[in-house]
Amino acid sequence: HAVILMLGAHYSYAKVPLGFWMEDWFGWTRNNYDKIGHLMQGFGPAIYVRELLVRTSPLKPGKWLAFLSVAVSLGFSALYEIIEWAASLSNPTDTEAFLGTQGYIWDTQTDMFCCLIGSILALLLLSKLHNKGLSKVRKK
Repeated sequence: HAVILMLGAHYSYAKVPLGFWMEDWFGWTRNNYDKIGHLMQGFGPAIYVRELLVRTSPLKPGKWLAFLSVAVSLGFSALYEIIEWAASLSNPTDTEAFLGTQGYIWDTQTDMFCCLIGSILALLLLSKLHNKGLSKVRKK
């Protein structure tokens, strides 16, 4: 996750070379590299939140744990979008460079959707492995 963020910060999300490759490969009209960042913004935190909830709450693995893990990840993503918006208000001349929306009016909504997909993917792919790891920790 950190490498994705650092690449975006280095190049500016709208100018990351991997995004241009994806643009050509998938026939997109814009560099969607930032969507990878937002996907990971859901993927990592979903497991961190799940771990925190399993260790500190009465929740057991199941639907409520999954729902709350996704909801908290989306909450952090929404907070980030609000911070982006506030930053753009503080310096309107550099908004495009900072946000990298590339004229896409649904940027915030698709960022949140990518976070949602990342959170769900993390839980689908890693929950069983996570449960095994937690059971080993509990045995010690």
